[in-house]
Amino acid sequence: MDYANFGTLNIIAKQPHVPLPSYTLRALMKQILEGMRVIHATNFIHRDIKCDNILLHSPPGSECVYVKIADFGFAKEEDLSNKQTYLKGTLPYWGPELYQFPINLTHKVDQFAIGVIFYRLITRKYPIFEATYEKQKLKMAQLNSIKRPSEIKDDIQWDLLSKLLEFDPIKRITAEQALQHPYFTSPESLSDVSKEQQELAQIAKQTQLKEGNFSFTKFDKDPTFIVAESVIKQFILEDIRLQKLKEQQFDQQKGLSQQEVELKEEFQTVFSLKELEEKQLNNNYKQSKIQLN
Repeated sequence: MDYANFGTLNIIAKQPHVPLPSYTLRALMKQILEGMRVIHATNFIHRDIKCDNILLHSPPGSECVYVKIADFGFAKEEDLSNKQTYLKGTLPYWGPELYQFPINLTHKVDQFAIGVIFYRLITRKYPIFEATYEKQKLKMAQLNSIKRPSEIKDDIQWDLLSKLLEFDPIKRITAEQALQHPYFTSPESLSDVSKEQQELAQIAKQTQLKEGNFSFTKFDKDPTFIVAESVIKQFILEDIRLQKLKEQQFDQQKGLSQQEVELKEEFQTVFSLKELEEKQLNNNYKQSKIQLN
């Protein structure tokens, strides 16, 4: 895995008490979507987009944080024949089409997962989170869409999020389309940048002119792409504080194992399609027996 000195997006998603400025949220999503646009342009599907696989790195002296999309172990070329032998991913990030047979695996599964990331960064919760595959599948089947949470007040923000979390993959917005959404392109959005973002962009432009350094990109010179290191550090400091608190609690609860103290909220799995189909057949058989009785 790539080196990232600021950890992953979970440093933000798992901390409900540290506010994430609107301009930083927008810059993070813009970087993620730009990375995904490039991946999808090569006709590849990542298949395991989640907060754990979005790394945050700040090159020494840059004062900026850059997103890295990691873990391409299960990435594959998009196959329109959809001959899938297994599914990879983390259940809360799966799009509805992954719970239906035959599996419709396209780059749109990555887009739904990005929507889940967006949702988590805003609310610090999952749109849907059940303990097992069966329960998650049932919940998905009961819904036609994700309801707007009370935390989202911005209509434009919700419009983009709802298009990423669209249940119909054909209607679901692409990364390229998302980057053209008013959430990123409206005058209000373009003006929602901090003084620090503007200063960091100006420094990059001046350095490029002065030193003739052409390694600078739009991620350095466009303030709407810039994630200031100072903002992410607030989450790191809070994470350190919480870790110390957990250690103190662990010392006070000698009867509990480390696994019991540090509960993990995410779970990852690789499912055999044959196994899932057998489960579906068994469920259908049980239901038919009940009806006969």
